[in-house]
Order: sequence, then structure tokens, then C-alpha cells
Amino acid sequence: MRSPNIWEHPATYEIENRAADPDGLIEAAMAAIAPWDGRDLLDLGCGTGFHLPRWAESGHGAARSVVGVEPHAGLVAIARRRVRALSAVTVVQGSATALPLAPASVDVVHVRWAYFFGPGCEPGLRELDRVVRRGGTAFVVDNDPTRSTFGTWFRRGYPDIDPDVVEPFWLSRGWQRERLTIRWEFDSRADLEAVVGIEFDPTTAAWILAHHQGTGVDYAVNLWWRHF
Repeated sequence: MRSPNIWEHPATYEIENRAADPDGLIEAAMAAIAPWDGRDLLDLGCGTGFHLPRWAESGHGAARSVVGVEPHAGLVAIARRRVRALSAVTVVQGSATALPLAPASVDVVHVRWAYFFGPGCEPGLRELDRVVRRGGTAFVVDNDPTRSTFGTWFRRGYPDIDPDVVEPFWLSRGWQRERLTIRWEFDSRADLEAVVGIEFDPTTAAWILAHHQGTGVDYAVNLWWRHF
């Protein structure tokens, strides 16, 4: 699945990554459900590898090995440069529907705003069934359009994504949910405006920026997870 925000604007997406969840609520919730200390972790759709060092050097415990999988060759190159000094981390090119990994080879999977958006992602779910060891856990971080200021923006910009369809999709397949309210917090208004510009169409972006002041926003997410 093509991701025009990071594929076409990796530098701006780096700003977004730095601004998203500065309090570390997502990683803390993951660690409470399934710690990755001493385990093998897959970061699926890792992009430029922003989160890869966190899994290898995290305050929540260091994974035994970390593999980042990313379909875009240019982003794979950036991610490899980012982690070249980390011997426990590798980056490979591949897709969620055909993971370049052996069966039962990972314990924890992290997917953040990549591919797994509800109906249509069944081929990727089958690949998770193949590569996650029994006793392992997969996490999918996605937007919750039913709550928060950002949720209002998301509903306006992506009206075709219906939470009344997406949420039953996950629940009916045995996934559980942690509702989290994180935040975006940017260093400047210009940074916020740039990121809004790559995440929304021009009309929606203009409406957001006309109605929202400051450099931050409250942001609701669903942390979907499943034990295997």
C-alpha cells in the first residue's frame, strides 16, 4: 500500500515522528501488555527507521533482535543508515503481504499507521499468523476518529474510513484495544503546518489551520493488540 505522506515527504514525516507522542504513552502501553526485553521484535512498515533504535535501546528493555521491514527502497536506505551502528538491528525490503521472514521467527510486532487499517488487510494478518511465535504479540497503532481534536480532523479529511466498520473488524478477529490519548507537540507553528499539509488534502488542511491555533493537538489512537 502506497504511503504518500512519508514516501514523498520523508523529511517532513521525520518532524511528525518527533512530534508524535512525546510522553511515550504508546510504548509504555505496549510494554505493559507484552514486554520485548530479550525478545525478537519486528517493526513492520518501519519507514525511515525512526523507532528502530527505541526497541534496541529502550528504557522498557532492549529486544534481543530487531528487524525493520519496509517496501519503499529509498526509505530502506535511510533506515539502514540510521541503525548502522546497532548490531542487533537489521532492515530489509519487503511488504506486509509477503514478509521476508521465516515462520515463527518473531515475538513482538509493532505496526504504526501502516497497512493494517481494517477490512482489506487480511493478507497481512495471515502473514502475522505465519511469522509470530506462539506466545507472541502483535500491536497495531491506528487513529481513533471518534475522539479528540485530531479525530475531528481525521473524520473531515478521511470520511470513507468508518469506525463502525473498522472497529468490529478487529474485535471479531480476536484483537483487543487500548484507547490512548497522545498528543502532537511541534517545535514551531511552521512545523505543525507542514505536517498537516502532508497528512490532509489542501482543502481540509486549510480548514484545520484556520480553526486551530498553537503548536500542539490532542490525538486519540487505538492500540490494537493480539496474543498468538
